[in-house]
Amino acid sequence: MSKIAIVYHSAYGHTAKQAEAVARGVTAGGGDVTVLTVEELVDSEAPGWAVLDAADAIIFGSPTYMGGASAPFAAFKDATSKRWMSRAWVDKIAAGFTNSASMSGDKVNTLMGFVVTAMQLGMIWVGNDLMPGNNTSGGSVDDLNRLGVSLGAAAQSNADVGPDVAPPEADLRTAEHFGKRIATVTARFRPA
Repeated sequence: MSKIAIVYHSAYGHTAKQAEAVARGVTAGGGDVTVLTVEELVDSEAPGWAVLDAADAIIFGSPTYMGGASAPFAAFKDATSKRWMSRAWVDKIAAGFTNSASMSGDKVNTLMGFVVTAMQLGMIWVGNDLMPGNNTSGGSVDDLNRLGVSLGAAAQSNADVGPDVAPPEADLRTAEHFGKRIATVTARFRPA
């Protein structure tokens, strides 16, 4: 069974809800998932770092603020420099998800930041395999990948509602599908 870690930041609970959906997908795909918040990794000796080091795949998650990952996630990213120096995460599968209030909100920029981090760490990036949804006259806001993002899983949560209302169900189903994809791909690449 592949070991898959999700490490994320969520200030208001929307991205946490998305992380839970990704985790459900990983489990449905046969992966063994551990979910960590970046706050659990502030100390360089925190046990969560050992979980990440032992994982076959790491899925990054952050809300998109001002066109990029949140400051707490950025602090985690900077703390991975020890793994960069030791090449500890080379050939691990990497993926990512993000959420913002706007339909676009520059989510792709956040995901690209995750990609660059993964590439510097020598990881193998896996994106979304879904065709864009809701982009034809027969489409719907209930379509999977309704935001049309290929780099990872994206969600949109209106700024004036809590995580009990948003992200919408279509975005959570997209996140579940994405988690299952990561588990499936990781199992394929995992050493025998």
